[in-house]
Amino acid sequence: MPELPEVEALREFLDAHLTGRVVERVLPLAVSVLKTYDPPPSALEGQTAGPTTRHGKFLDLRIGELHLVTHLARAGWLHWRETLPAQPPRPGKGPLALRVALEGGGGFDLTEAGTQKRLAVYIVRDPREVPGIARLGPDPLAGSFDREAFTALLAGERRQIKGVLRDQSVIAGIGNAYSDEILHRAKVSPFKLASSFDAQQAARLHRAVLDTLGEAVARAHGVAAGALKAEKKGALRVHGRAGEPCPVCGDTVRSVSFADSSLQYCPTCQTGGKALADRRLSRLLK
Repeated sequence: MPELPEVEALREFLDAHLTGRVVERVLPLAVSVLKTYDPPPSALEGQTAGPTTRHGKFLDLRIGELHLVTHLARAGWLHWRETLPAQPPRPGKGPLALRVALEGGGGFDLTEAGTQKRLAVYIVRDPREVPGIARLGPDPLAGSFDREAFTALLAGERRQIKGVLRDQSVIAGIGNAYSDEILHRAKVSPFKLASSFDAQQAARLHRAVLDTLGEAVARAHGVAAGALKAEKKGALRVHGRAGEPCPVCGDTVRSVSFADSSLQYCPTCQTGGKALADRRLSRLLK
């Protein structure tokens, strides 16, 4: 799933390549992709694209006086095309969900792999009309996201820290992969209760959030949109690396189920050498 660093890189890419271009056609091709109907896609045609912004994992493309907002979900992606195929795309065929063609040639496609179609596109007058944006918590790249603000977010949270980091209403932009990376860097168990952090532990986790995301954003800077997925995968230290040695201590990276996915962690670095039991089968080992 694209998370804050990849979406920020796409925002930067679109700012450089889309701003000032005139939209010729907007073609929704998947039945499920368009979540709004007023204004219609045709309202974007003939309009000039302005700056692209980001709200958590949402991309917000300003086109004329409207906003084309998209959430790429788990398996979505944006493909920039210097030249679009001459043959019009056929709805319902393959992963193509929406195409934006630009005057003078080129444009971009939104695609989604797999059978679970969750990629979403909204055409709105104000991005706050998008429900997912309206409920977002603070952005960890914002200057106001300091140690005190972060510690306040943890206070009173009776949930495990892995779930808190992924909750978009608490912190915007962190998903499954980077929450694993943050917790590994901070040497914290993913099942530790958020409310149990003392001031020193909260400060260390806050620094891990800033460093992990900041480094990922820096690595993605200037990377072509089509290469961002490979760049992200190659830089991950524990996420998606179950069975491989931890790059810090050499212990074997483990995996357990969590919510609707799985998490990866290092027992030596994060849980005092103890393995976590799969929550589908038993409780966390004490």
